[in-house]
Amino acid sequence: MIHADNLSRPALRRQLRDCRRALTPAQQRQASRDLYRQLAQHPLFRRARHIALYLPNDGEIDPLLLRREAWRRGKHVYLPLLAHWPRTHMVFQRLASGETLRRNRFRIPEPQPCPARQRRPWALDLLLLPLVGFDDGGGRLGMGGGFYDRALAYRLRHKNWQKPVLLGLAHACQQVDRLPLESWDVPLHATVTDRGWHAGCRREELEEARSAQGLRRG
Repeated sequence: MIHADNLSRPALRRQLRDCRRALTPAQQRQASRDLYRQLAQHPLFRRARHIALYLPNDGEIDPLLLRREAWRRGKHVYLPLLAHWPRTHMVFQRLASGETLRRNRFRIPEPQPCPARQRRPWALDLLLLPLVGFDDGGGRLGMGGGFYDRALAYRLRHKNWQKPVLLGLAHACQQVDRLPLESWDVPLHATVTDRGWHAGCRREELEEARSAQGLRRG
């Protein structure tokens, strides 16, 4: 576990990205199999009909086996899709088996845009998120672009909206003792690694951070 006390967010990201990049291809494949065993039979996965996940990049743990299992069970699988404008906007589009993908501006494969196959995040049942770092309280450190936080910002405004369930996926080496929370952070319900589950959510701390942010703006 990495201790974040004396590290800036950029320094912490570098250290955690180096950690997952250092895994060999064999270790990555084993981690993907272990992740599948942690999640494939869980009720959250089994009951979900509309599941969004991601294609791995930069050493992220690979949910490929979960994607195949979802299709095998007749579920709808969605990938994040970055919009050309506004450039910070992200939507979720249903993926067809064997579909040809293109690379976005970050060189990550994604579907060709098709509004008819896109779904609002609150209409998804389960969202499996990539991350750079996580803690035991639902904290998530992303790559810094804020795409997921913006797509899920409605959860901060409408606290009674419970969908989708948010599960971070990570290698065990990406765990941090405690991540600082910002007012715009959307907490995870849990993080699932190749070694086990880590539950969230630090809601009281998030409310305090949002209140402090409001006072600073005033």
